[in-house]
Amino acid sequence: MSSRSKILVTGSNGQLGKELQDLVSSFPQFEFVFLSKEDLPIHNFELVRIFFDSVKPAFCINCAAYTAVDKAESEKELAFQINGEAVGVLAAVCKEHGTKFIHVSTDYVFNGEATYPYTENFPTDPVNTYGASKLEGEKQAMQLDPDCIIVRTSWVYSSHGKNFVKTMIRLMNEKDSISVVNDQIGSPTYAADLAGTILQIAESFHAHNSQLTAHGIFNYSNEGIISWFEFAEAIKEIINCPCDVKPIPTSAYPTPAKRPGYSVLDKTKIQEAFGIQLKDWKESLQVCIDKINKKS
Repeated sequence: MSSRSKILVTGSNGQLGKELQDLVSSFPQFEFVFLSKEDLPIHNFELVRIFFDSVKPAFCINCAAYTAVDKAESEKELAFQINGEAVGVLAAVCKEHGTKFIHVSTDYVFNGEATYPYTENFPTDPVNTYGASKLEGEKQAMQLDPDCIIVRTSWVYSSHGKNFVKTMIRLMNEKDSISVVNDQIGSPTYAADLAGTILQIAESFHAHNSQLTAHGIFNYSNEGIISWFEFAEAIKEIINCPCDVKPIPTSAYPTPAKRPGYSVLDKTKIQEAFGIQLKDWKESLQVCIDKINKKS
């Protein structure tokens, strides 16, 4: 690899894409190329191949995703095109060009019925279209580029874009009381931490050149196991808001897409393979809210 490897980032307008853009100056050994869906339709094999021929990236980080979980139930074809087919296209072109493919997936590939954290090889069984489409993307990536890296994550939020944290802040400032489900359990992931982890993985491959053989699926989230209600309570505490947050069961808040009840991921593998240091969810939440406050 050249001394300054090129990293191609798809889905540049999403939460994770924006967080990666914020980290560019911290990784001067890389030259970044950011692409939105308007810049390159990643499900189009020939266009992607032509683009790779001209840019010759050493890494491709795929942050492009269809993430509207409820809407996916009525837009199945589109969800599978973006989360499944397009991932296969990127994987195939990465394999052809010797580009290290890093793809982001989700805890929603599991059915949420476990009682202990999911390891990477736990049997998948998605309960909604979004999860099924993301699982299809994983399968295509592994089949078409067996050397790829897939990072599964959960409950992603950021100071960018739309997410649970920003929605809660808005609702708490607008209403006297809100209700949040307390029987869905998981671990939040601050997208800035996820972005840093992905670039640390890229840096490991860059530094070791061809000696690093790690590949396959790796789990990543912040440390800590909480419910959405506890997440909301922590947000309320940090923003010092008098809004009354009430716990409710999932059954009291029906949605078009079923949600997994338990989404905790075991992160041992990513820590051991790449020396990743996990951050506590509450510390990262504070950092994110501070950033949101600076923007407002």
